[in-house]
Amino acid sequence: MNSSLILSVTTFVYGAAAFFYIAAWIFNVKSAEKAATWTLILGIFGNTIGLLFRWKESYDLGIGHAPLSNLYESLVFFALVIALVYLVLEKKYSIKTIGAFATPLAFFSMAYASLSPKIGETIQPLMPALKSNWLIAHVVTCFIGYAAFALAFGIGLMFMMASWGNDSKTGLLSRLPEKSIMDELMHKMVMFGFLFLTGGIITGAVWANSAWGRYWGWDPKETWSLITWFVYATLLHVRFMKDWRGKRIAVFTVIGFAAVLFTYFGVNYLPGLHSYGS
Repeated sequence: MNSSLILSVTTFVYGAAAFFYIAAWIFNVKSAEKAATWTLILGIFGNTIGLLFRWKESYDLGIGHAPLSNLYESLVFFALVIALVYLVLEKKYSIKTIGAFATPLAFFSMAYASLSPKIGETIQPLMPALKSNWLIAHVVTCFIGYAAFALAFGIGLMFMMASWGNDSKTGLLSRLPEKSIMDELMHKMVMFGFLFLTGGIITGAVWANSAWGRYWGWDPKETWSLITWFVYATLLHVRFMKDWRGKRIAVFTVIGFAAVLFTYFGVNYLPGLHSYGS
């Protein structure tokens, strides 16, 4: 058994977890909620084991490095962090409806990594710029931030659905959390993500200095990371200074996550020092 097989199976486990969460929300079945949580835990276990196997395989090939160096590995890690952050959120707040919007993101990340023919799964030697002790710190902090923003995005979609329903107390919308709770969770996820995105930018700058002799060079990835940082900084500013709440913050979380996705995927197709991500 190898890492690719484990991670491929994990993709379908995440898909099953997403199915159970969505079914629990639609049909309001408590047994589906329990199945969803345990299936997600199984997916997290498989995801973790798959990454550890891949790490070991890289050492077996004589090019040992953390499995965080290319688009395939980052997508797999992204799925793991989304699932972990959501599980902590579920444990703390016991609002499993959020899982119907969060776990599909983990599934899509794994599915794109495992099923897309454009993404190679082959373990490759690190290019010189990646051979740094800052690799793990930079990638981990960035992706914890991205995962928090992904959850804020999912909760933002929930809030907008509740708003479009004109406060309906029947059907699917009646099983969404109260708007005040969703508003608070969006805010907390954005603050949490902003903290780690800031850490990711700082560790990336230190890494850039050690690799290329400068802290900042306006590479497309660096530029869009800064744009994303300003989007969320603006969100937090209007929250604290203008007391923006509700739908306006929900819309901001969608815009912010669009910036995250372009920072993550879009700049891989632009010429620059980060183009190795593709």
